[in-house]
Amino acid sequence: MTTTTTPTPTPSVLTVRAIDPAVHGGLLERDDAGHPPVRSVDGTGGAPLRCCLTRARAGERIALVSYAPLRRWAAATGAEPGPYDERGPVFVHDGPCDGPAGPGWPGGFHGGRRVLRAYDRRGHILGGELVEPETAEEAAAGLLADPEVAVLHVRAVEFGCFMHEVRRG
Repeated sequence: MTTTTTPTPTPSVLTVRAIDPAVHGGLLERDDAGHPPVRSVDGTGGAPLRCCLTRARAGERIALVSYAPLRRWAAATGAEPGPYDERGPVFVHDGPCDGPAGPGWPGGFHGGRRVLRAYDRRGHILGGELVEPETAEEAAAGLLADPEVAVLHVRAVEFGCFMHEVRRG
């Protein structure tokens, strides 16, 4: 007897985007609020670095900057986010960074609950979803399956900080 099975479709490939290296360099001069970065040494390690989507090691030099992720996306796509154009604090390396190891979901970067915020092509919020680290990638794929969703932002629940962007692969 021969059995034929239909393969299960794989979720759409996601592209996870950290802060672009050229943008990172500019933020180390003046951030998106027009201020110089707040430089420090991460004494205990663990600061989530948005330039490479890793956590700082103890003793590593980091910078706290104001970043407007939707504004950056809108400038590249021609969107007009209006009042959804938020700006907030993020940690980055205080110096050059090679960026993430790859375009996939950053393992070990997320330590707690996250909010996935979905935006339409205009840059307006369509909705969001509260997720646990182990379900975040699957939930992101589900949200991006909606053709109305143009981009997702992953944010920390505790402080609302931007973690990274997610797009269709």
